[in-house]
Amino acid sequence: MTGITAANQKKLLLLSGRSHPELTDEIAACLGVEPTPTTLYDFANGEIFVRFLESVRGCDAFVLQSHTAPINRWIMEHLIMVDALKRASAKRITVVAPFFGYARQDKKSRGREPISARLMADLFLTAGADRIMAVDLHTAQIQGFFDGPVDHLFALPILASYLEDQLDLARVTVVAPDAGRVRVCERWTDRLGCPLAIIHKRRDPDVANRVRVLEVVGQVAGRTCIIVDDMIDTGSTIVNAAEALFEQGAAKVIATATHGVLSGPAVDLLKNSRISEVVVSNTLPILNEKRFDKLTVLSIAPLIARAISEVFSDGSVTSLFDGQS
Repeated sequence: MTGITAANQKKLLLLSGRSHPELTDEIAACLGVEPTPTTLYDFANGEIFVRFLESVRGCDAFVLQSHTAPINRWIMEHLIMVDALKRASAKRITVVAPFFGYARQDKKSRGREPISARLMADLFLTAGADRIMAVDLHTAQIQGFFDGPVDHLFALPILASYLEDQLDLARVTVVAPDAGRVRVCERWTDRLGCPLAIIHKRRDPDVANRVRVLEVVGQVAGRTCIIVDDMIDTGSTIVNAAEALFEQGAAKVIATATHGVLSGPAVDLLKNSRISEVVVSNTLPILNEKRFDKLTVLSIAPLIARAISEVFSDGSVTSLFDGQS
Protein backbone atom coordinates (compact mmCIF):
# COMPACT_ATOMS: atom_id res chain seq x y z
CA MET A 1 0.00 0.00 0.00
CA THR A 2 1.25 3.51 -0.78
CA GLY A 3 2.78 5.37 2.14
CA ILE A 4 5.30 4.82 4.93
CA THR A 5 4.36 3.35 8.27
CA ALA A 6 5.80 4.36 11.61
CA ALA A 7 6.21 2.09 14.62
CA ASN A 8 2.82 3.16 15.94
CA GLN A 9 1.26 2.15 12.60
CA LYS A 10 0.55 5.68 11.45
CA LYS A 11 0.38 5.89 7.68
CA LEU A 12 1.67 8.82 5.62
CA LEU A 13 0.02 9.54 2.30
CA LEU A 14 1.23 12.17 -0.17
CA LEU A 15 -1.50 13.36 -2.50
CA SER A 16 -1.14 15.78 -5.38
CA GLY A 17 -3.30 18.09 -7.40
CA ARG A 18 -2.59 18.79 -11.05
CA SER A 19 -0.86 22.17 -10.79
CA HIS A 20 2.73 21.01 -10.17
CA PRO A 21 3.09 17.19 -10.31
CA GLU A 22 6.83 17.43 -10.96
CA LEU A 23 7.40 18.93 -7.51
CA THR A 24 5.25 16.23 -5.91
CA ASP A 25 7.34 13.55 -7.62
CA GLU A 26 10.55 15.13 -6.28
CA ILE A 27 9.16 15.29 -2.74
CA ALA A 28 7.92 11.71 -2.96
CA ALA A 29 11.39 10.57 -4.03
CA CYS A 30 12.94 12.36 -1.04
CA LEU A 31 10.44 10.68 1.30
CA GLY A 32 10.75 7.26 -0.33
CA VAL A 33 7.02 7.00 -1.07
CA GLU A 34 4.78 7.01 -4.10
CA PRO A 35 2.07 9.68 -4.53
CA THR A 36 -1.36 8.21 -3.81
CA PRO A 37 -3.17 7.33 -7.06
CA THR A 38 -5.92 9.85 -7.66
CA THR A 39 -8.50 10.45 -10.36
CA LEU A 40 -8.78 14.14 -11.22
CA TYR A 41 -10.63 15.59 -14.17
CA ASP A 42 -12.89 18.43 -15.29
CA PHE A 43 -16.51 18.08 -16.32
CA ALA A 44 -17.59 19.81 -19.52
CA ASN A 45 -18.73 22.90 -17.59
CA GLY A 46 -15.40 23.21 -15.74
CA GLU A 47 -16.40 21.58 -12.45
CA ILE A 48 -13.66 19.44 -10.90
CA PHE A 49 -14.00 15.78 -9.91
CA VAL A 50 -11.71 14.08 -7.37
CA ARG A 51 -11.51 10.46 -6.22
CA PHE A 52 -8.67 8.71 -4.38
CA LEU A 53 -8.02 5.21 -5.68
CA GLU A 54 -7.10 3.65 -2.34
CA SER A 55 -8.31 3.93 1.24
CA VAL A 56 -7.24 7.04 3.16
CA ARG A 57 -9.04 6.09 6.38
CA GLY A 58 -6.95 6.89 9.45
CA CYS A 59 -4.02 8.23 7.43
CA ASP A 60 -1.83 11.29 7.94
CA ALA A 61 -2.57 13.00 4.62
CA PHE A 62 -0.35 15.66 3.05
CA VAL A 63 -2.17 17.14 0.06
CA LEU A 64 0.03 19.25 -2.16
CA GLN A 65 -1.00 21.93 -4.61
CA SER A 66 0.95 25.01 -5.62
CA HIS A 67 -1.36 27.90 -6.44
CA THR A 68 -0.09 28.81 -9.88
CA ALA A 69 -2.03 30.18 -12.85
CA PRO A 70 -4.93 29.67 -13.39
CA ILE A 71 -4.82 30.23 -9.66
CA ASN A 72 -8.53 30.06 -8.82
CA ARG A 73 -8.89 26.71 -10.58
CA TRP A 74 -6.06 25.11 -8.62
CA ILE A 75 -7.22 26.56 -5.29
CA MET A 76 -10.67 25.08 -5.89
CA GLU A 77 -9.15 21.71 -6.74
CA HIS A 78 -7.09 21.88 -3.54
CA LEU A 79 -10.21 22.57 -1.47
CA ILE A 80 -12.12 19.72 -3.10
CA MET A 81 -9.27 17.30 -2.38
CA VAL A 82 -9.29 18.32 1.28
CA ASP A 83 -13.05 17.83 1.44
CA ALA A 84 -12.73 14.37 -0.13
CA LEU A 85 -10.08 13.39 2.44
CA LYS A 86 -12.23 14.59 5.32
CA ARG A 87 -15.27 12.66 4.08
CA ALA A 88 -13.11 9.56 3.60
CA SER A 89 -12.04 9.67 7.28
CA ALA A 90 -8.40 10.75 6.98
CA LYS A 91 -7.07 11.17 10.53
CA ARG A 92 -5.13 14.39 9.89
CA ILE A 93 -5.04 16.58 6.79
CA THR A 94 -2.13 18.91 6.08
CA VAL A 95 -2.52 21.39 3.24
CA VAL A 96 0.88 21.76 1.55
CA ALA A 97 0.85 24.95 -0.51
CA PRO A 98 4.44 25.82 -1.51
CA PHE A 99 3.01 29.04 -2.96
CA PHE A 100 -0.05 30.10 -0.95
CA GLY A 101 -2.50 31.99 -3.14
CA TYR A 102 -3.81 35.46 -2.26
CA ALA A 103 -1.08 35.94 0.37
CA ARG A 104 -0.42 39.49 -0.85
CA GLN A 105 -3.95 40.49 0.16
CA ASP A 106 -3.20 40.22 3.87
CA LYS A 107 -4.62 43.56 5.04
CA LYS A 108 -6.92 46.40 4.05
CA SER A 109 -4.92 49.23 2.54
CA ARG A 110 -8.02 51.29 1.82
CA GLY A 111 -11.73 51.08 2.59
CA ARG A 112 -14.03 48.49 0.99
CA GLU A 113 -11.18 46.03 0.31
CA PRO A 114 -11.16 42.33 1.25
CA ILE A 115 -8.57 40.48 3.33
CA SER A 116 -8.38 37.58 0.91
CA ALA A 117 -5.52 35.79 2.67
CA ARG A 118 -7.78 35.38 5.71
CA LEU A 119 -10.59 34.11 3.50
CA MET A 120 -8.22 31.49 2.06
CA ALA A 121 -7.36 30.25 5.55
CA ASP A 122 -11.06 30.07 6.45
CA LEU A 123 -11.86 28.12 3.29
CA PHE A 124 -9.25 25.46 4.01
CA LEU A 125 -10.37 25.20 7.64
CA THR A 126 -13.98 24.76 6.56
CA ALA A 127 -12.99 22.16 3.97
CA GLY A 128 -11.39 20.08 6.72
CA ALA A 129 -7.69 21.01 6.92
CA ASP A 130 -6.00 20.45 10.28
CA ARG A 131 -2.70 22.08 9.36
CA ILE A 132 -1.17 24.31 6.67
CA MET A 133 2.39 24.15 5.36
CA ALA A 134 3.68 26.93 3.09
CA VAL A 135 7.00 28.38 1.95
CA ASP A 136 7.85 32.06 2.44
CA LEU A 137 4.44 33.58 3.01
CA HIS A 138 4.21 37.19 1.86
CA THR A 139 3.89 38.30 5.49
CA ALA A 140 4.31 36.34 8.71
CA GLN A 141 0.97 37.55 10.08
CA ILE A 142 -0.86 35.17 7.73
CA GLN A 143 0.10 32.38 10.15
CA GLY A 144 -2.44 33.84 12.56
CA PHE A 145 -5.28 33.68 10.04
CA PHE A 146 -5.59 29.88 10.32
CA ASP A 147 -7.10 28.34 13.46
CA GLY A 148 -4.55 25.54 13.69
CA PRO A 149 -0.83 24.85 13.23
CA VAL A 150 0.92 26.62 10.35
CA ASP A 151 4.35 25.43 9.26
CA HIS A 152 5.99 28.49 7.70
CA LEU A 153 9.09 27.28 5.87
CA PHE A 154 11.91 29.42 4.50
CA ALA A 155 13.81 28.90 1.25
CA LEU A 156 16.74 30.94 2.57
CA PRO A 157 19.05 27.94 3.23
CA ILE A 158 18.62 26.63 -0.32
CA LEU A 159 19.00 30.01 -2.05
CA ALA A 160 21.80 31.29 0.19
CA SER A 161 23.80 28.06 -0.02
CA TYR A 162 23.82 28.33 -3.82
CA LEU A 163 25.02 31.95 -3.77
CA GLU A 164 27.62 31.34 -1.05
CA ASP A 165 29.40 28.99 -3.42
CA GLN A 166 29.41 31.57 -6.24
CA LEU A 167 30.41 34.85 -4.60
CA ASP A 168 33.11 36.63 -2.61
CA LEU A 169 31.00 37.42 0.46
CA ALA A 170 33.38 40.20 1.53
CA ARG A 171 32.07 42.23 -1.41
CA VAL A 172 28.37 41.39 -1.07
CA THR A 173 25.51 43.58 0.12
CA VAL A 174 22.03 42.15 0.68
CA VAL A 175 19.31 44.50 -0.55
CA ALA A 176 15.72 44.72 0.64
CA PRO A 177 13.59 45.99 -2.28
CA ASP A 178 11.15 47.58 0.17
CA ALA A 179 10.63 48.04 3.91
CA GLY A 180 8.46 44.93 4.12
CA ARG A 181 11.40 42.68 3.19
CA VAL A 182 13.83 44.03 5.81
CA ARG A 183 13.23 41.30 8.39
CA VAL A 184 13.80 38.55 5.82
CA CYS A 185 16.92 40.29 4.52
CA GLU A 186 18.29 40.54 8.06
CA ARG A 187 18.23 36.73 8.17
CA TRP A 188 20.30 36.75 4.98
CA THR A 189 22.84 39.20 6.43
CA ASP A 190 23.11 37.10 9.60
CA ARG A 191 23.92 34.04 7.50
CA LEU A 192 26.22 35.68 4.95
CA GLY A 193 27.87 38.14 7.36
CA CYS A 194 27.43 41.08 5.01
CA PRO A 195 25.79 44.53 5.19
CA LEU A 196 22.18 45.40 4.42
CA ALA A 197 20.85 48.08 2.08
CA ILE A 198 17.23 49.16 1.75
CA ILE A 199 15.42 50.60 -1.24
CA HIS A 200 12.72 53.05 -0.28
CA LYS A 201 9.93 52.94 -2.82
CA ARG A 202 6.39 54.11 -3.31
CA ARG A 203 3.71 52.29 -5.30
CA ASP A 204 1.43 54.21 -7.62
CA PRO A 205 -1.97 53.92 -5.81
CA ASP A 206 -3.87 54.16 -9.09
CA VAL A 207 -1.93 51.63 -11.21
CA ALA A 208 -1.45 47.99 -10.15
CA ASN A 209 2.15 46.71 -10.16
CA ARG A 210 3.63 50.17 -10.88
CA VAL A 211 6.47 51.12 -8.54
CA ARG A 212 8.50 54.32 -8.26
CA VAL A 213 11.88 53.87 -6.60
CA LEU A 214 12.92 56.80 -4.45
CA GLU A 215 16.29 56.16 -2.84
CA VAL A 216 18.88 53.57 -1.79
CA VAL A 217 20.01 53.52 1.83
CA GLY A 218 23.17 51.53 2.50
CA GLN A 219 26.59 50.56 1.15
CA VAL A 220 26.29 49.42 -2.49
CA ALA A 221 28.98 51.23 -4.52
CA GLY A 222 31.46 48.80 -6.05
CA ARG A 223 29.73 45.83 -4.47
CA THR A 224 27.79 42.76 -5.59
CA CYS A 225 24.19 43.37 -4.55
CA ILE A 226 21.76 40.52 -3.88
CA ILE A 227 18.16 41.69 -4.06
CA VAL A 228 16.03 39.41 -1.88
CA ASP A 229 12.25 39.21 -2.35
CA ASP A 230 9.56 36.63 -1.69
CA MET A 231 8.36 36.59 -5.29
CA ILE A 232 9.01 37.95 -8.77
CA ASP A 233 5.68 38.64 -10.44
CA THR A 234 5.82 41.11 -13.33
CA GLY A 235 9.50 41.83 -12.66
CA SER A 236 9.09 45.60 -12.44
CA THR A 237 10.03 45.86 -8.75
CA ILE A 238 13.25 43.87 -9.20
CA VAL A 239 14.32 45.64 -12.42
CA ASN A 240 13.62 49.10 -10.98
CA ALA A 241 15.51 48.18 -7.83
CA ALA A 242 18.49 46.97 -9.89
CA GLU A 243 18.60 50.21 -11.87
CA ALA A 244 18.57 52.22 -8.65
CA LEU A 245 21.50 50.16 -7.37
CA PHE A 246 23.50 50.63 -10.58
CA GLU A 247 22.87 54.39 -10.35
CA GLN A 248 24.49 54.27 -6.90
CA GLY A 249 27.55 52.47 -8.26
CA ALA A 250 26.77 48.79 -7.72
CA ALA A 251 29.22 46.56 -9.60
CA LYS A 252 26.85 43.64 -10.06
CA VAL A 253 23.24 42.81 -9.19
CA ILE A 254 21.77 39.37 -8.58
CA ALA A 255 18.05 38.92 -7.94
CA THR A 256 16.73 36.11 -5.80
CA ALA A 257 13.19 35.17 -4.81
CA THR A 258 11.45 32.09 -3.50
CA HIS A 259 8.53 32.20 -5.93
CA GLY A 260 9.03 32.71 -9.66
CA VAL A 261 5.56 33.85 -10.68
CA LEU A 262 6.92 35.53 -13.84
CA SER A 263 3.67 37.07 -15.06
CA GLY A 264 3.17 39.13 -18.20
CA PRO A 265 6.33 41.01 -19.24
CA ALA A 266 8.55 39.53 -16.51
CA VAL A 267 10.72 37.32 -18.72
CA ASP A 268 11.48 40.08 -21.24
CA LEU A 269 12.12 42.65 -18.50
CA LEU A 270 14.54 40.40 -16.64
CA LYS A 271 16.24 39.03 -19.74
CA ASN A 272 16.93 42.53 -21.08
CA SER A 273 17.93 44.05 -17.74
CA ARG A 274 21.44 44.53 -16.36
CA ILE A 275 20.78 41.91 -13.66
CA SER A 276 23.46 39.18 -13.91
CA GLU A 277 21.40 36.26 -12.58
CA VAL A 278 17.89 35.56 -11.34
CA VAL A 279 17.68 32.75 -8.75
CA VAL A 280 14.33 31.26 -7.75
CA SER A 281 13.01 27.99 -6.34
CA ASN A 282 10.55 25.61 -7.96
CA THR A 283 7.66 26.30 -5.58
CA LEU A 284 5.83 27.17 -8.82
CA PRO A 285 6.16 25.37 -12.14
CA ILE A 286 8.26 27.37 -14.59
CA LEU A 287 7.41 26.43 -18.16
CA ASN A 288 10.10 26.18 -20.82
CA GLU A 289 8.88 29.36 -22.51
CA LYS A 290 9.51 31.26 -19.26
CA ARG A 291 13.07 30.03 -18.85
CA PHE A 292 16.00 32.16 -20.01
CA ASP A 293 19.79 32.06 -19.76
CA LYS A 294 20.01 34.21 -16.63
CA LEU A 295 17.45 32.13 -14.73
CA THR A 296 18.52 29.52 -12.15
CA VAL A 297 15.83 27.31 -10.61
CA LEU A 298 16.65 25.45 -7.37
CA SER A 299 14.59 22.61 -5.95
CA ILE A 300 12.56 23.22 -2.81
CA ALA A 301 11.63 19.52 -2.59
CA PRO A 302 14.21 18.49 0.06
CA LEU A 303 13.00 21.24 2.41
CA ILE A 304 9.31 20.32 2.06
CA ALA A 305 10.08 16.61 2.33
CA ARG A 306 11.99 17.17 5.55
CA ALA A 307 9.14 19.25 6.97
CA ILE A 308 6.59 16.57 6.06
CA SER A 309 8.77 13.89 7.67
CA GLU A 310 9.13 15.93 10.89
CA VAL A 311 5.40 16.64 11.12
CA PHE A 312 4.52 13.00 10.46
CA SER A 313 6.95 11.72 13.10
CA ASP A 314 6.02 14.46 15.61
CA GLY A 315 9.57 15.76 15.39
CA SER A 316 10.90 19.33 15.53
CA VAL A 317 10.45 21.74 12.66
CA THR A 318 11.80 24.81 14.45
CA SER A 319 15.03 24.87 12.46
CA LEU A 320 12.97 24.92 9.27
CA PHE A 321 11.03 27.94 10.53
CA ASP A 322 14.04 30.08 11.45
CA GLY A 323 15.64 29.70 8.02
CA GLN A 324 19.05 28.80 9.36
CA SER A 325 19.11 25.04 8.79
